[in-house]
Amino acid sequence: LCHLLTLFPLKFIVLFSRPNKDLARKTKDRVGPLLNEEGVTVTGDLEMAEMLNDFFVSVFTEKSEGMSSIVNVYRKRVGLEEKIRKEQVKNHLEKLDACKSPGPDGMHPRILKELIEEVSEPLAIIFGKSWETGEIPEDWKGANIVPIYKKGNKNNPGNYRPVSLTSVPGKIMEQVIKEIICKHLEGGKVIGNSQHGFVKNKSCQTNLIAFFDRITSLVDKGEAVDVIYLDFSKAFDTVSHDILIDKLGKYNLDGATIRWVHNWLDNRTQRVVVNGWKGITSGVPQGSVLGPVLFNIFINDLDVGIESTLIKFADDTKLGKIATALEDRVKIQNDLDKLEKWSEVNRMKFNKDKFLNAQIRNVAIKGHYHLPTIYVYKEIRYIIRK
Repeated sequence: LCHLLTLFPLKFIVLFSRPNKDLARKTKDRVGPLLNEEGVTVTGDLEMAEMLNDFFVSVFTEKSEGMSSIVNVYRKRVGLEEKIRKEQVKNHLEKLDACKSPGPDGMHPRILKELIEEVSEPLAIIFGKSWETGEIPEDWKGANIVPIYKKGNKNNPGNYRPVSLTSVPGKIMEQVIKEIICKHLEGGKVIGNSQHGFVKNKSCQTNLIAFFDRITSLVDKGEAVDVIYLDFSKAFDTVSHDILIDKLGKYNLDGATIRWVHNWLDNRTQRVVVNGWKGITSGVPQGSVLGPVLFNIFINDLDVGIESTLIKFADDTKLGKIATALEDRVKIQNDLDKLEKWSEVNRMKFNKDKFLNAQIRNVAIKGHYHLPTIYVYKEIRYIIRK
């Protein structure tokens, strides 16, 4: 690289003088000022970064002591049927956006894309060894966190989403592992039809069409229908690593990939731009390549044993069923109790502010549903008249 810089200095100047899309987006939506627990306004970049990182870390679930024993069970199934090829790596490098930001390791995607012929084979060898041995370079396990404002009061750290900027070579390796996992999931039809988020050939539109086609057909027959809207609080950040690894094993993923995912998740660290590193004990990184796929595996068994129609888009969940008679509404409540039990077993929490009950019927019926840990709820009633 130094030799090329000496030979072609002007080319490197042109390359690194192009505008950075990530930087432009970050400066557009400024963070803060924030209010700390004492109600004092914080405006300094360093102090706000510390506050945000402390909040992001506070939502993690505790790390399980049984993590290593779970991996040891599946390690016996290690057997690599495929090899990571140079062409495969080259294909991913060609798709890199040269204007994106680098991760904590400082490896810029523009450099990798310009030197694609030179780095494809060495990276393929490194990726192959990493998959075979389960060893993950530390640079791939750190993340620069970009706080993305969602909605609500900008003074509240809880209204920012932590998006990870990770190592670019690490992301290429994630792409390779994702292909391996997706091939297995699609071949075994592992992910249920109820999931429409981060699934090939599915979207928000298919989610709505599939659910309301069923609901409107019942209403057309004169049935009363109740629809419950559910959402998990900090869903991606609270995924339990040991439960996730156990589910990967139950879905018969190969041992080498299970071990790699375990080591990729274990002992990760993050920082918000300027502050120190914080340990990560749960969750799948938002902004990562593997995160959505792993989350779909984690939440795949949510609808096991549910009698109502259930549709998911990632963690956003809709539950719908006939509610003409009292016993119908009892069945819906039983399904809600099962979902609450699932959340307890899987160490997740429902977001009480997003719990909605929509009643679709000709005549309004009093009453509402509850989740055992939710005491505040919002209710929407739609009265459909003839």
